Amino acid sequence: MTSALEVMRPSRPAALAALMGDVEADDRGTSLWRGAFVRLRRNPSAIIGAVIVLVFVAIALLAPLIAPYPPADTDWIDQVTPSSVPGPSPGHLLGLGTFGTDLFSQLVYGARASLVIGVVSTALGLFGGAVLGTLAGGLGGWVDTLVMRVVDILLSIPSLLLAVSIAAVLGLRPSAIMIAIGAAQVPIFARLLRGSMLAQRNQDYVLASRSLGLKRQAIILGHVLPNSLGPVIVQATLTLATAIIEVAALSYLGLGAPDPATAEWGRMLVKAQDRLQSDPHLALLPGICIAITALGFTLFGEALREALDPKSRR
Repeated sequence: MTSALEVMRPSRPAALAALMGDVEADDRGTSLWRGAFVRLRRNPSAIIGAVIVLVFVAIALLAPLIAPYPPADTDWIDQVTPSSVPGPSPGHLLGLGTFGTDLFSQLVYGARASLVIGVVSTALGLFGGAVLGTLAGGLGGWVDTLVMRVVDILLSIPSLLLAVSIAAVLGLRPSAIMIAIGAAQVPIFARLLRGSMLAQRNQDYVLASRSLGLKRQAIILGHVLPNSLGPVIVQATLTLATAIIEVAALSYLGLGAPDPATAEWGRMLVKAQDRLQSDPHLALLPGICIAITALGFTLFGEALREALDPKSRR
């Protein structure tokens, strides 16, 4: 039986329903992340980006099951000549690499190396930027001025140049690459979080918390900071794509892992640069992997930005 409330409640106008995507609001309301998830499911770019990212993560996690050979296995080095390398064969789906390794296995394990370095470096940059951004946006005053001047100095240096300088100082180690790329991302996250927290400090819930007598630290960490993390999380997804590209750039400049048989897409590009004319596929395949993976993170990050920020929706 229809209740009196349902009879009295007016139906949504057709124009308003079209603008809202025909998503009916329930009596409890819709949270920010739940509404964003609904919009992401209706966004083709988000679906394509999510599929690419999930495939990339699955390949990285299941690399030992997918790759037919160990990535550093050079048992076929005698088949490689100075002028050419063997192409696809029944035993090697994509042929051999420069050092007699299975090219398909190298690409598969290269996804794992790129994912680990990209995720860890982004996490380091996010943590460092969150600390600086929280100090600047939460405390304000001379702390804000000091932190932002440090951030401005870091932003004045090109990120790749800063990463190259740090990696050169720390040495040729994967951990050095992670720290170098993460340090270059710190000022981006710090400035973004600081701006988001400044926008949240004058909201009604902050004024209500102050009127209830909550301490400043509790308000900043318990209310302002959680409500300011949305844009930062979106930026993290976009920065993952940049991190993967910067990993390849550092490896191409000779600042990656010293072992020439290391399975990493940037290192594979370095090894293939002497054979671009005779065997261009050695550079083309890892380049395509880098481009597709970066595209996936970029598409999903942009779609997430539109879903969370009403001002950027098309």
